[in-house]
Amino acid sequence: MPQTALDLTLDAAELTARLVDFPSPSGSEKDLADAIEAALRGLPHLTVDRLGNNVVARTNLGRAERVVLAGHIDTVPIADNPPNVPSRLDEDGILWGCGTCDMKSGVAVQLRIAQTVTEPNRDLTFVFYDNEEVAAHLNGLGHVAEAHPDWLAGDFAVLLEPTDGQVEGGCQGTLRVLLRTKGVRAHSARAWMGSNAIHAATPILTKLAAYEPRKPVVEGLEFHEGLNAVRIEGGVATNVIPDECTVTVNFRYAPDRSEEEALAFVRDYFADCGVDEFIVDDHTGPARPGLTHPAAAAFMAAVGGEARPKFGWTDVSRFSALGVPAVNFSPGDPLLAHKIDERVKASLIPEAEERLRSWLTS
Repeated sequence: MPQTALDLTLDAAELTARLVDFPSPSGSEKDLADAIEAALRGLPHLTVDRLGNNVVARTNLGRAERVVLAGHIDTVPIADNPPNVPSRLDEDGILWGCGTCDMKSGVAVQLRIAQTVTEPNRDLTFVFYDNEEVAAHLNGLGHVAEAHPDWLAGDFAVLLEPTDGQVEGGCQGTLRVLLRTKGVRAHSARAWMGSNAIHAATPILTKLAAYEPRKPVVEGLEFHEGLNAVRIEGGVATNVIPDECTVTVNFRYAPDRSEEEALAFVRDYFADCGVDEFIVDDHTGPARPGLTHPAAAAFMAAVGGEARPKFGWTDVSRFSALGVPAVNFSPGDPLLAHKIDERVKASLIPEAEERLRSWLTS
């Protein structure tokens, strides 16, 4: 059973464990949102607002600059075998559990900063939102941006997505399309009476296998594009020639392309493959690194390390669309995100907290 309250005075690693013990797969974030809201309303230096299961807290100190710290509170589905909730800290100091990496360790850092940094050198906005791990139209940050864009106003944003303690600039866009081929049903004993839609998808798969990823340098960071089949569906019965086949393709593209350019590229790439229907299933754009902004330079100087590109898509894209430059930073390792044995080194969580605190108090 989830805890009924969050103690923000806990060490950041302990707080991460408590957050993991609130099961919050996408669509089931209410208990955790309630606990976060209650904890934040107990902090007199913050103004707290809520929209659905999205909680926004702000300082209003009249500082010259406002920084947004944002993180999603949902996780991928919890595993049953082996179970990855509740959390577990092993003898080597590794914290295991669903969401430890992506991104409850980052959310714990947000909450610790909210609790301890009462007089920051910049005004702060803390955003905790739902449904990041599912389709774009469900994304809580998108809902807040649409209903209350003023809640997200700022000069710079840090998204607490897993980066292994490094700063990752921008993000790649993600486009998902359905490539559908048609055929004619027939009994498999008399296959010549039909036309096999799965066989008709062969040119699509051949083209995908031949794809060479592009690696453009954008504002000094080298990105790595990818074009992959992520699902294939077809077939009626084991003795029927299929009359339809759908190949789902995901294009991860660098932030030097616009959404329109990315879509045009994919259409053109498969133009000679005999596709009967081309359907855009989901599409969210990229974000440029934004590291040239003065606030980003100050952030890099404070937290240290060398900036890297974010290969996956993150909600820095949404901040970019709002005109707020943003980067990714948190203690989680992106290579461990979404794994059944998701984990994070516990000592890295308070370390990330201290690095953020030094930037916000120096």
